[in-house]
Amino acid sequence: MSTMLVSSSPGVFESATPMMRQYLEKKAQVPDAVLFFRLGDFYEMFYEDAIAASEVLGIALTSRSKAGEERVPMCGFPHHAARGYVAKMIAQGHKVAICDQVEVQGSGSKAMFTREITRVVTPGMVLDDEILEARADHFLAAVVPHASGFGLALLDASTGEFRAAQVSDRRILVEELGRAGPREVILPAKSGLLDAVRASCPSALAQELEDPTVFDPRRAEEGLRRQLGTAALEGFGLGGLPGATQAAGAALAYLSQTQRASSASHIDRIQVYYPEGHLVLDEATRSNLELTRTIQGGRTKGSLLGLLDRTATAMGGRTLARWIGYPLLDLREIGRRHDSVEELSTRGVLRGELSGTLREVGDLERLLGRLSLGAGTARDCRLMGSSLSRLPALRKLLADCRSELLADLGPALEGLDDLAADLDRALEEDLPATTREGGMFRKGWDAELDELLDLSASGKEFLARLEAREREQTGIGSLKVRYNRVFGYFLEITKANLHLVPAHYARKQTTVNSERFTTEELQGYEEKVLTAEERRIERESKLFEELRGRILERAAAIKAAAGAIAVGDALLSLARVAAELGYVRPEVDEGDVLEIVEGRHPVVERALSGGEAFVPNDVLLDRSRNQVVVITGPNMAGKSTVLRQTALIALLAQAGSFVPASRARVGLVDRIFCRVGASDDLARGQSTFMVEMVETAAILHGATARSLVVLDEIGRGTSTFDGLSIAWAVAEHLHDRVGARTLFATHYHELVELARERERVQNATIAVTEQEGRVIFLRKLVAGGASRSYGIEVARLAGIPSEVLARAREILQNLEKNELDPEGRAVFAGKGRGRKNPPANQLGLFEPPPRPQIPAEVAGILEKLRSLDPDGITPRDALAILAELKARAG
Repeated sequence: MSTMLVSSSPGVFESATPMMRQYLEKKAQVPDAVLFFRLGDFYEMFYEDAIAASEVLGIALTSRSKAGEERVPMCGFPHHAARGYVAKMIAQGHKVAICDQVEVQGSGSKAMFTREITRVVTPGMVLDDEILEARADHFLAAVVPHASGFGLALLDASTGEFRAAQVSDRRILVEELGRAGPREVILPAKSGLLDAVRASCPSALAQELEDPTVFDPRRAEEGLRRQLGTAALEGFGLGGLPGATQAAGAALAYLSQTQRASSASHIDRIQVYYPEGHLVLDEATRSNLELTRTIQGGRTKGSLLGLLDRTATAMGGRTLARWIGYPLLDLREIGRRHDSVEELSTRGVLRGELSGTLREVGDLERLLGRLSLGAGTARDCRLMGSSLSRLPALRKLLADCRSELLADLGPALEGLDDLAADLDRALEEDLPATTREGGMFRKGWDAELDELLDLSASGKEFLARLEAREREQTGIGSLKVRYNRVFGYFLEITKANLHLVPAHYARKQTTVNSERFTTEELQGYEEKVLTAEERRIERESKLFEELRGRILERAAAIKAAAGAIAVGDALLSLARVAAELGYVRPEVDEGDVLEIVEGRHPVVERALSGGEAFVPNDVLLDRSRNQVVVITGPNMAGKSTVLRQTALIALLAQAGSFVPASRARVGLVDRIFCRVGASDDLARGQSTFMVEMVETAAILHGATARSLVVLDEIGRGTSTFDGLSIAWAVAEHLHDRVGARTLFATHYHELVELARERERVQNATIAVTEQEGRVIFLRKLVAGGASRSYGIEVARLAGIPSEVLARAREILQNLEKNELDPEGRAVFAGKGRGRKNPPANQLGLFEPPPRPQIPAEVAGILEKLRSLDPDGITPRDALAILAELKARAG
């Protein structure tokens, strides 16, 4: 019988022990999760869960059984190690249900703990700092098809970030999922979207939920109103958006299911957003521009975010990442950010003071999230208090700021000074890891607790006095007062001194070398102390819940303060980069001009080593004369760098950052499309060329006259003529139909001819020079077109053997001379390798073929035919003429 069948068989349930019946009952509540079942000081797993967990966690798989029964697979680990093991399970895409001991039922040998599932941890419902990435959002996404399109909700339970959107078609939905990067996606059963979602979010756990109540529209609206504390949802922008409402309600319902009894009071607002309200970046563009992760290795270091993130807080880091992923289209808000960055970039002392103060602020959003969901500890409260205590200093620093956005942050930092003082006054400096250990509160915070603590402290003195007195009265110098958890307090006397034991001592236990006794006085003390200890733990737990409640009462104010800190920190980071790296304020307007003077690639510039200087370049794009710029030039000369840096400068400008250039003017861009580099997608059965064509098709369908398109080597994944034809047609379409500002890098030098045929096409090339037979790349973009690719020179730099390079040059010379055989094929024979055929004429690619030379005999026949008048001759004459022409043709 399989493990799965064993665990679900009714017969097994009926014959199981009470504890195993309890396990099977809980497991039935979470069939799709691995159940961590608390047994004393261990978490245990059984049946199929044990098999799965032992493989993922690398712990030994054992078994248990009673006589005559089939062995049950099991494994376990100490309860204090649970955080690390949960992290490992989540990293492998598993759900974990935590089943804890709640209270004892019964007494004596029949006592058994009541156990309840206190939390279900899924990839999208994580609160533990050991699993969470501090500077990244951790979203659960809920997606629901709707008559009006698709509803999308994004919920970060760790911070309370809650967003919803309603999109009209699947392409936009997929783009938004890719941009948000959720860790888990839930959909209704039979949604028809599962494959598309998994394709756009390959690292996320995507699943269709069979429970229909999660996506029920009526329950969704009721749940949202209850959570947000409102009678109507119109005030949050959800009016007339049934798809967004349904998705948002589903996300909340899933949160409630997984976090069980928690109130989630930190989720007190929802932001409705519209994808078209931000500059749109599709998956290929985000990847090619390496905005938050590098293509090779997927690391933050080496990405744009890795360069820009100088934030002092995790909240600021998440906000900055969000700004990079969602650049603005609102000119006023862009200007407000630029004003703030400009002020901070010129005030070095203020930057230093703000940065020093911010470094003392913890992650208020996630602290509040843990406390709200019942996973917080006294340490979280302590860090909350110390963080809030820094708000007055931040307010004072911001009060001196002149820029509107920075000045607006100050009021959000008010009204929490009293809570900070109370938390400091209440809690000890050195705090336990859990709330059940005690020792959380300072003396003087609670009178009842102080009495219980005094009793505990005086107990040590009482025991010392008791031990000394009993030694003196009995004459037993080795007598000791001891304690253990099983037998409580006792007097321990060695067997050599048993003859001195008084008659009023009552024997409690016999050991190898001693006897243990108790007295009425010691029993009374034990009852009093142990009762006091239980009361102390209960009192501290109650006080902690009261303190947690006081924090949650101020959740809205804490979230507002956290948001202000995050914005200020992100602006400070951009200002530090601008000041240290010499970035300038860009001009962003409604025009169509994209002009960059001495622009630099922000990441490549910082990666150069050995004193090598980055060569800046100028770029001008508009919709009057410079709409499409065709860039030709050799391999490795820097074409793709120019493309990427242009896109990054436009993105940075609209994200509110200064840019790496001497001067920049950016006419507002609605979408950036970047297709640079080549790769296949074997998982989806797509070759390199197919991926290239799919991405190019997305650009041609999605770009508008407001878009910025940067394309590199379109058509190189197929034959030369096919690729050249595709590249030419794509460039024409962008010029004639789309009207997008476009940089078009290519190895097809024939594309320079496009500038003669289209008025808004210009040619540019990356300059090179040759010295002593070697090519030197100047990295400079200049007007004009290139006639060579210098691919063989690049092959030399890559280490291709010299004999191969020599043969390649020989073949290249033959091809360039159009040396063809009688059938029109290129001759690859060099000296001593065969006959060279005389050059033949080769058809040009983009001009009409030459008119053929007609033999005189044929010309005479054609002239005779042209002179005939079919309507003016008799049938007999026509037959005679036909016979004559036939004879001449023969």
